[in-house]
Amino acid sequence: MRQADATKRVPPILKHALSLLLLILPLAAQADPHELAASLTLDTLVETARHDNAALRAARARAAAMNERPAQEKALPNPMFKYGAMDATSRGNLADAGEKRFMVEQPFLWFGKRDLRMKIAGQDAAAMRQEAEMLEREIVMQVKETYYDLYGVQHVTQIVRAEEKLLREILTAAENQYATGQRTQQDVIKAEAEITMLQQKLVEQEQQEASLKARLNQLLNRSPADPLGLAVVGPLRRPSGSAATGERPEIKAAKIDLERSQLQRQLMHKEFFTDYRIGAEYRNYRAGDDMVMLTFSFDLPIWQSKYRAGVREAEKMVESSAATLDAVRQQAAFESADARYKLLAAQRSLELYEQTLIPQAESRFKASDASYRTGKGDFMDLLESERFLLNARTMDAMAEGNLGMQQARLERTAGTNFEEKK
Repeated sequence: MRQADATKRVPPILKHALSLLLLILPLAAQADPHELAASLTLDTLVETARHDNAALRAARARAAAMNERPAQEKALPNPMFKYGAMDATSRGNLADAGEKRFMVEQPFLWFGKRDLRMKIAGQDAAAMRQEAEMLEREIVMQVKETYYDLYGVQHVTQIVRAEEKLLREILTAAENQYATGQRTQQDVIKAEAEITMLQQKLVEQEQQEASLKARLNQLLNRSPADPLGLAVVGPLRRPSGSAATGERPEIKAAKIDLERSQLQRQLMHKEFFTDYRIGAEYRNYRAGDDMVMLTFSFDLPIWQSKYRAGVREAEKMVESSAATLDAVRQQAAFESADARYKLLAAQRSLELYEQTLIPQAESRFKASDASYRTGKGDFMDLLESERFLLNARTMDAMAEGNLGMQQARLERTAGTNFEEKK
């Protein structure tokens, strides 16, 4: 019986203050079962985007189409068939001409040109594959960024809802003390205004959540209004990164472009050499013996100034591609270092909120609550401490989401795969 009486003597404000401390539990623990059932894990979202994203499917189709180019460049040009008829201008009959000619002619490129064109087409196809891989990595990063942003927003929404319940208990306490003459009506009005402000914040949170869900659905190639539940998996708290093998696709693409330019330069040097044609002709004479003739013809590349200009152009393209490769390497190194610095900053911020700021805010709120209940404290001081605790928890939730976003960006820039440290 004494234990029950002691429970009844616990003020409602203190009860809800304690309930706020439980918000550090995972968001999933507070989630509606229906929302959890509709939720998708991050891995599922990533795999769905890889498979269904429309832009990615288009890039893969373009890469597959480019794979057919080398065979086309390797093939010989189509042969030419010619028919000719010759007869006298008077009393002649072209339908039954005195002389008929049937000729087949096959063009040939100078030795090595077809191989070079095939290799250039192969480089184009390889570049397109790298472009598809770059887009895939970009989409995966966007999915993860949006997911963790949604995780933070939904966590903040849960915090604000819990805070609204606490404020309503504060309002009830203020109304009771006003009714007994211990406090003025100003305390009641201030509590009501604070609740209204929280309700406005909830509206903003709901709008932001809807926007992020629409963005996720777009990346998954779904309708913006398709339902998505809660983002239930937070970022790794103690990530351990392992560098992925190979280079970034941007660097691979720059190398491919340099190799293509070098092949193009070789091809332009071969343009000085003539292409040729080999043919066979059959002549049918109505008044004599039929005849067979072999033909050989070739171009006359006498306008050499354009070929020299083509070589100079190819040389400059090689120079440009080499400089581009250097620039891409430098940019990749900067992006990787920048992402690592931002990830470390996000980790430190989250630790600061959880280990220092939130405990300080909780202590301040408990002190203000106790002072107010004994009639010694000011109501505005209680509201200020409540706001400070709310802001601290809100910043902590958003910092957790930002940690996941920075992890996703580092994975994209540095080719790092994160896993939880044991």
